[in-house]
Amino acid sequence: MENIKELVKQFYTKCLTVNTEYNPAEVMGNLFADDFQSINAKEVKGKAALTGQVQFFWKLIPDLKWEPKEILQDGNKVIVRSSVSGSPKGDFMGLTLDGSKTFNIMSIDIHTVVNGKISLVYHQEEWTTGIMQLKS
Repeated sequence: MENIKELVKQFYTKCLTVNTEYNPAEVMGNLFADDFQSINAKEVKGKAALTGQVQFFWKLIPDLKWEPKEILQDGNKVIVRSSVSGSPKGDFMGLTLDGSKTFNIMSIDIHTVVNGKISLVYHQEEWTTGIMQLKS
């Protein structure tokens, strides 16, 4: 099996982390399969829904950084443990924030790559930890 870690890493560096070099919608359009699914304990999102959420987060958290700390590959699956940080400005998870408070949480994702595209991701983020940090 080819090394697909670099393909998956682009999702973090070009889409999830706010930057001036890339348009996340274009990158996600190329990275994700047409039938892409993002799954967590609460819901399943398709390609368009996740793209919209990422674009919203870019506006709400202008310094959002999603930094991979460990990337492991097993066949066509890539597991990524990341540090996620940012300073939201606006309404964020029940809080009204002005950008003066920062959160730093961990996320773990399991991506499945089929025919050179990310087709599925299971993900978990520590948002309750982030909310506690923003409230303090």
